[in-house]
Amino acid sequence: MAVKDAILAILTLGSAYGLQLRDELVHRAPHRAGLNVGQVYSTLDRLSKAGLLTSDEVTDDNLPLYALTPAGRQAAADWLAEPTPADVKSWPDMADQVLVASSIPGSAWRTIVARQIASWEPEADAVTRVTEDAPGAVQLSSAISADQHIARAAIEWLRETEHRLASGGDPGMPLRSIRPQRGRRPGPLSRP
Repeated sequence: MAVKDAILAILTLGSAYGLQLRDELVHRAPHRAGLNVGQVYSTLDRLSKAGLLTSDEVTDDNLPLYALTPAGRQAAADWLAEPTPADVKSWPDMADQVLVASSIPGSAWRTIVARQIASWEPEADAVTRVTEDAPGAVQLSSAISADQHIARAAIEWLRETEHRLASGGDPGMPLRSIRPQRGRRPGPLSRP
């Protein structure tokens, strides 16, 4: 899952605490809006145990700040260099990689988009012959067609996103200094 990789990439911008990392990830990759802060903290724990993160300092109210180790910095660079697999199950991870990379000032997001497009092109152009009278031929040819449509949609999304990012100037964002609220945010039906 790209959440761990996206967290490492965000930490290339500087130290952050768990809730801040969750909010940064959702801000940079809005399709992750349902990401649970508990998942972020368990991911941070696993990354720390793997030697990719270290405790840096603490905030004024004692929240631990996480920082990359040299191995963590290398893992982030590796993720930003290789496209995610061209597979429908990897679509959220591909979106994470493109959106998070484009939000990191100075990243090679154009290269990432180009590599993603190149990885999806063989899927979109694949020609597979199915014997029409074989059992399950209709289902197999329909499944192959679905994979091709998904690959074409991925390429279209990548090109559209590339155009939007390129026409918007430098899409990079620094870590936000706004402190995320803790607890539940009041909804339209909540009472003070």
